[in-house]
Amino acid sequence: MSIHPTAIVEDGALVDPTAQVGPYSIIESGAVVGPECIIESCVRIYGATRMGRGNRVCHGATLGAEPQDLTYTPAKSRPLTIGDHNHFKEGVNVSRGVKTEEGTQIGSHNYFMSFSHAGHDSVVGDYNILANTATLAGHVEVEHHVFLSGQTAVHQFCRIGAYAMIAGVTGVPQDVPPFVIADGHRARIIGLNTVGLRRGGFSQEARSSIKAVYRLIFRSGLRLAEALVQAERHHPGPETDQIVRFIQSSRRGLISFA
Repeated sequence: MSIHPTAIVEDGALVDPTAQVGPYSIIESGAVVGPECIIESCVRIYGATRMGRGNRVCHGATLGAEPQDLTYTPAKSRPLTIGDHNHFKEGVNVSRGVKTEEGTQIGSHNYFMSFSHAGHDSVVGDYNILANTATLAGHVEVEHHVFLSGQTAVHQFCRIGAYAMIAGVTGVPQDVPPFVIADGHRARIIGLNTVGLRRGGFSQEARSSIKAVYRLIFRSGLRLAEALVQAERHHPGPETDQIVRFIQSSRRGLISFA
């Protein structure tokens, strides 16, 4: 174990022997830091944090801090659970949970750029990128392979579907369905995330099917329920199933098409 002499690792913190802890960092009692993690300088890892393997936490980041919720009391504290191989850049802040038993959950292989934030009880899947100062309010759900550009702000309880991309300086007030690009002062769909889908290995046939499904949902003039039935009938496939499941389970409604 490599712990800088100026770092503070409280009694009751579990730091794997293969982890590194840099100067002036603080790891509180109750925190768990897994194998091969790199904790750089001036990092604070609060006691509610459980971290897996191979995570890197850069200068000044805070993980498991008290949530920014006026109803919070220490008795309501819930964990922050982090998977493997995530990268938290300088100044990143991720809050612990307060309202759900599972608390805040971060998956694996995510990249949080400088000063991005994930609020309490958020659920972030795998292989997502939050660019500089992107912000998730409480209870936000981000699926996988999502790109949130700089200064994106996602309203509480919203969901972001897989392979979606949100343009910079965009406010997201409702759910963003999978595979699309959203932009605007209040986010609207402006097209498919074609580049992301290609990089994700989606075939031309799959991309064309996704496009046809969204054209049917937003451009056909059909009621939403009927459009979803028609989508499953005329464009069967896993991508269609994913879109339909996402829409049917939406609680806040969907952003509109530009």
